[in-house]
Amino acid sequence: MRLHQCDLCHIDLKHINVQRGGQEVLNDINMHIHCGQLTVLIGQNGAGKTTLVRVLLGEIPYSGTIRHLDGKGKGLGRIRIGYVPQHLAFDADMPATVEDFMASAFSRRPVWTGVSRSTRETVRSALAAVNGEDLLKRPLGRCSGGELQRVLLALALRPTPDLLLLDEPVSGMDQNGLKLFLDTVSNLREGRHMAILLVSHDLHLVREYADHVVLLDKTVLIQGPPDPVFDSEAFDRVFGSGEGST
Repeated sequence: MRLHQCDLCHIDLKHINVQRGGQEVLNDINMHIHCGQLTVLIGQNGAGKTTLVRVLLGEIPYSGTIRHLDGKGKGLGRIRIGYVPQHLAFDADMPATVEDFMASAFSRRPVWTGVSRSTRETVRSALAAVNGEDLLKRPLGRCSGGELQRVLLALALRPTPDLLLLDEPVSGMDQNGLKLFLDTVSNLREGRHMAILLVSHDLHLVREYADHVVLLDKTVLIQGPPDPVFDSEAFDRVFGSGEGST
């Protein structure tokens, strides 16, 4: 696990507030998501994790500022975001292959007319980035949960985003698929210049893979490297003593 803090760029969230139905859902969120790091957002159900993801995606109104900054605090313009949701909703009986599904995202040409050579190479290259070349011709409905998440990850990386959002993408995966997915994400933080925010309930995996952990309960209770966060009084209040042990 790396504890390096990128001095080149980060996503800066300042004084983020969200109200819904007269109730405060998020209160004064202040945090950085650094490029070259895996930042993991943790907290109990109802803590505001999904709300914060929706804020970053621009889906709900909020007050405060979200900026993409370089190491000197200079703005870098609009944030390009890649997003991997928890599940892909689709008809498992449809005959489309992974290639068909991805080609429809990379080309305006209807896939029933065939996939062009250039689009096929784009799809193959995208899958290679997530160790998924063997999925190219597989029917989408025959992919495991982990394989589907790698397909979605491949889509989220084209073009390379400034911020990659992973909203509980490993929920329900078997251990092999889960490890392969998280190892792939770990390699991405090394090989690509982007910030990664993962929402996860699996505290053991968080401690193993995260560079930076943010504990949320409608506001940021504590943030930092995994060990200090897991050993904090704030963590014990939220999860109870002993939950952070490996």
